[in-house]
Amino acid sequence: MAADYGIAGHVAIVTGSTSGIGFALASALAEQGVHVILNGLGDPAQIETNRRELQARTNSSIRYHGADMTRPDEIADLVDFAVREFGRLDILVNNAGIQHVSPIEDFPPEKWDALIAIILSSAFHATRAAVPIMKAQGRGRIVNIASAHGLVASPFKSAYVAAKFGVVGLTKAVGVELARTGVTCNAICPGYVKTPLVEAQIGDQARSRGISEDRVVDEVILAAQPNKAFVEYDHLAGMLLYLVSDMGASATGAALSVDGGWTAT
Repeated sequence: MAADYGIAGHVAIVTGSTSGIGFALASALAEQGVHVILNGLGDPAQIETNRRELQARTNSSIRYHGADMTRPDEIADLVDFAVREFGRLDILVNNAGIQHVSPIEDFPPEKWDALIAIILSSAFHATRAAVPIMKAQGRGRIVNIASAHGLVASPFKSAYVAAKFGVVGLTKAVGVELARTGVTCNAICPGYVKTPLVEAQIGDQARSRGISEDRVVDEVILAAQPNKAFVEYDHLAGMLLYLVSDMGASATGAALSVDGGWTAT
């Protein structure tokens, strides 16, 4: 029997949750009886299929809201949508993100602006809208999906690293500010997760370098992770469920590494 985290009936928003990490986290919440609002990009028919399948599998109510995470008004409406649909909001998971890799002197300014908007500013706007609801309830959980790159840097990822460092800073400030309200704010900092995007990068790197995919994983992708293993979706889900449950009530303003030892070295 799966562990019961005591959050059945709660309501969650997970941004960037139509695939990858976001959908895995949304699924973990739904499996605990949490009503979830999905958000993100993708083929509308596929999003609807995934929504229906998750709802049927978990018996939780699953909704979708297509807020553009670069638009503060749409982000505010996403939060309002939760209250309109369910009358409350208990959990906000700020997960939306994109990536662009380039030397700083060649980094397109529009890509910088997009990464900062989608990764950092969207977390601010969603948190700003959610906090009054959670404070009025006397309880709330905000979990920001940051990255090992919110704690240490890598070359050619200036915007991503800056945005993720910003997410960690936002997490600390909000956690301290809300420490006596019953609302917590924490960041999960994953190492490399084998998402579809990363799987594609492995093949591309193998072809461009003329080496095997196994060598790419060991020597390139996971070069900085001492355990040489991808972070699994379940590992992130376990941390999320702890943080949003009553067991996580004393954790706030924390940046919690799930990175195979990457940031310990």
